Amino acid sequence: MKIKIAPSILNCDFGKLNEEIASIEKFVDILHLDVMDGNFVPNLSFGAPIIEKIKTNLPLDCHLMVDHPETYIEDFAKVNADIITIHEETCKNNLQDIIEQIKAKNIKVGVAINPDTSLEAVKEILGSVDMLLVMSVFPGFGGQSFMPEVLEKIKEARSLYPDLDIQIDGGINEETVKEAVYAGANIIVAGSFIFKAEDREKAIKKLKIEN
Repeated sequence: MKIKIAPSILNCDFGKLNEEIASIEKFVDILHLDVMDGNFVPNLSFGAPIIEKIKTNLPLDCHLMVDHPETYIEDFAKVNADIITIHEETCKNNLQDIIEQIKAKNIKVGVAINPDTSLEAVKEILGSVDMLLVMSVFPGFGGQSFMPEVLEKIKEARSLYPDLDIQIDGGINEETVKEAVYAGANIIVAGSFIFKAEDREKAIKKLKIEN
């Protein structure tokens, strides 16, 4: 599968957000937007009003690290989200309902699992979503170290669903990306590795390896 690069804007200079995005836009495939509510994760980031101001032709992947994600779907549909990714941990009892809610807006659906959540928790719904996001750090802050133990979940998911988009997020650099891709991930989220690099184009090229 083609490896796609999805920069996370969490490490951008938000005072010049669109300039930051423009600096990498032609080298990447998807824009990863980490939405945090300060409840599900111990940090606040940004929401739909900021996303509405983004100027890009890249698909927008809105990663909702929030409690009660079903209450936000309408807001993100209005700002033209291309993918809405929800966490299994925040919607254990109504996961399928929220998936259908997103699909009803003609938006692609991703489902995310934290490092300590087993693949078993989402196996039954993987056939009805567009993407699995495997977190390789605990969500909330950028710059954390990669957790290689999550790779087994990627391998299993890839064996079960050969054509499923599998995204990995957390601690990705030129070394850990190799492990992720060989395990079966095909969408690579990277924040600090890209936006803190002296040469962002060169950093992105280091992530574009083939499995």
